[in-house]
Amino acid sequence: MTTRTAAPEAPPSATPPSGRPARIPLWANPRVGLVVLLVGLVVLFTALRPAFLDTTLTLVPLQSDISVYAVVGLAQLAVLSLGQMNMAVGRMAAMSAFATGLAYDRLGVPLIVGLIIGLAVGALLGALAGLIISRTGVNSFVVTLALDFALVGLITILYTRFTDGVAFAGQPAGMTALRNDTFADYCMGEICGPRIPLVVPLALAAALAVGLLFRYTRVGREILMTGANSRAAQLSGIPTRDRVVQAHALSGLLAGLAGFLLAANNGAFSASIGDQFLLPSFLGPVLGGTLLAGGAVSVLGTVLGATLTQVIYKGLNLLQFQLDQLKLYIGLVLLVALSLDRVRHVVAERRGARA
Repeated sequence: MTTRTAAPEAPPSATPPSGRPARIPLWANPRVGLVVLLVGLVVLFTALRPAFLDTTLTLVPLQSDISVYAVVGLAQLAVLSLGQMNMAVGRMAAMSAFATGLAYDRLGVPLIVGLIIGLAVGALLGALAGLIISRTGVNSFVVTLALDFALVGLITILYTRFTDGVAFAGQPAGMTALRNDTFADYCMGEICGPRIPLVVPLALAAALAVGLLFRYTRVGREILMTGANSRAAQLSGIPTRDRVVQAHALSGLLAGLAGFLLAANNGAFSASIGDQFLLPSFLGPVLGGTLLAGGAVSVLGTVLGATLTQVIYKGLNLLQFQLDQLKLYIGLVLLVALSLDRVRHVVAERRGARA
């Protein structure tokens, strides 16, 4: 499955004499650049700190972190497909996690039921943002930023009311296993699974579902067409307002899933969930080739972008950088990566390739 999905908009003038649209060359593909950079960083960090390849210390926690931030990136990708943004992605995750934690602690629901409740809350918050944007025409930045501020206060009030400001104490059966176990802990005879955390398949399922949505479904293609040219999509009979609501609802749902995965990794549903989601939510998709202007997304690129940011963070952490230094160097490395990606696209465009 091709992971970079774009709205069909090739004009006749952009088609070469062969009759087929020009493709971006391999060297200019952002996914290829990310893979090369990832390999280089892994080699560098391993040479400086061999513990980088230690399974228990590094690789298993790294996989769990990548799972969370890949889903965070997908949450932002859902609205970037429209050329819009979700500034409340972290608070939607926190609100969803609150609903899930409350259901576990006060209602004693099973693991899957609490997850569904949290996803529903996230989707409803996203749909609310999309509804306001589509009906009023107010910029998505303004609407979701206002929603973010509102949810900050609401989350604080709710946690104070129900838990005296601390995390929920009650957890369902299976939550501890989801946090601590890997597939290697479950054996059939002498055959054991790999050292992959149990949260990883949830993130992979989300990535697969989003990829299939934008590649093969009518709704996904119409969301991309709305992002590429809203006016043209509307004239073509596409219900653009509905597609805006649906894209934001998907963003909220994925934010809710990211909040659940982070709570599973941390072992607690607390008000701090989602505090660090905003910047990574943009870095993953943008590094992976998703257009900020809308109309094109890359699910694989988003996963690779999230992987890159977490590899950088883990590697610099092992090198014992101070927190301020850590943020500085992560920012510099990511800025260089974004700049190189833009250079590749500019050179490709000058050579007549169409990204």
